[in-house]
Amino acid sequence: MTQSAPLLVPGLSALAPSYRAVLCDVWGVLHNGVVSFPAACEALAAYRRETGCPVVLITNSPRPAGPVLEQLDGFGVPREAYDDVVTSGDVTRGTIDATRDKPILHIGPARDHALFDGLDVRLVGETEAGQVVCSGFMDDENETPDDYREQLARLVARGLPFLCANPDIVVERGDRLVWCAGALARLYEDLGGTVTILGKPHAPIYQEAISRVERLVGAPVPRGDILAIGDGLPTDIRGAVANQLDVLFITGGIHAADFGPVAEPDEALVRRRLAEEGLSARAAVPHLVW
Repeated sequence: MTQSAPLLVPGLSALAPSYRAVLCDVWGVLHNGVVSFPAACEALAAYRRETGCPVVLITNSPRPAGPVLEQLDGFGVPREAYDDVVTSGDVTRGTIDATRDKPILHIGPARDHALFDGLDVRLVGETEAGQVVCSGFMDDENETPDDYREQLARLVARGLPFLCANPDIVVERGDRLVWCAGALARLYEDLGGTVTILGKPHAPIYQEAISRVERLVGAPVPRGDILAIGDGLPTDIRGAVANQLDVLFITGGIHAADFGPVAEPDEALVRRRLAEEGLSARAAVPHLVW
C-alpha cells in the first residue's frame, strides 16, 4: 500500500476478496476479557460465509486450545466466527515437554494449570526448581511487575531459564488494563536472565497457525494470501510484519488513546506510530466490523 492510499477502511469486507485466510487475534479484537464484541464476531462469520475461506484464531493465551474454546463460548464468541484456534500455550507445551527432566516453578494462577495437563513434568517450589514457566501474575488485578522483582532476581542469580507462555505485556479486561506474563519476561531479561518466548510476535505460533490454515484449505497457502488481524503493536502487528503477513490494525484496542477519538482515529497519528515502531499495516479500522 502506498503512502497516498487511504490506510483507514470501512471494514473487513474491503479487504476480504484479496485473501484466502484470516489469522485473527482474540483478546482486544473479539472480546475484552468480560464479553464478546458482536460486530467483530459477525465480521469473521461474514468473511467465512462470503468467501468460503477459513479463519484461525491466534492468541497469546497461555492455556491450550480446549480451555480457550470454553472461555470463548462463555464470552459469547460464536463458533461460526472461526474454524480453529492456536494458542501460545499450545506451542509452549512442546518446549515444556522437551525439558521435562527439569522440575518446574510455575509462576501464574491455578487456572493456567491446564498448560501442564498430560505432560510428564514435576511442579515444585522455588528452591527445587530447575526452570521457570510463567503464564501470568498470581493476582493480575492487584500485582505489578515490581512485586516479583526480588524473586526473579533470585532465579536469575541461579541461572534458571524462563519460559514465557504469554508474551503480552498487558491486555484489556473490561475497561481497564491488566498485566500479563510478558511483563515478567521483560523484567527477567532486564535482570540478566535467559527468556524463551514462543507466542506472538515470534515465528513458532505463526508456523503452527499457517499449518492449520493449509490443513483447512487442503493445499499450500502463500503468506501473501493470508491476512492477520490484531490490535497489539508489539505482538500482533510486529508478528505479522516479521512473518511476512499483511495486517489489519485494530486501532481501538490497547493503543486507542494514542490516535485521538477512538471511533474516528487520526490517520496521520496511526501512520506516524507505525513508522516510529518500524512497522506497517495493509489497513486499519477502529474496531473489527464487516
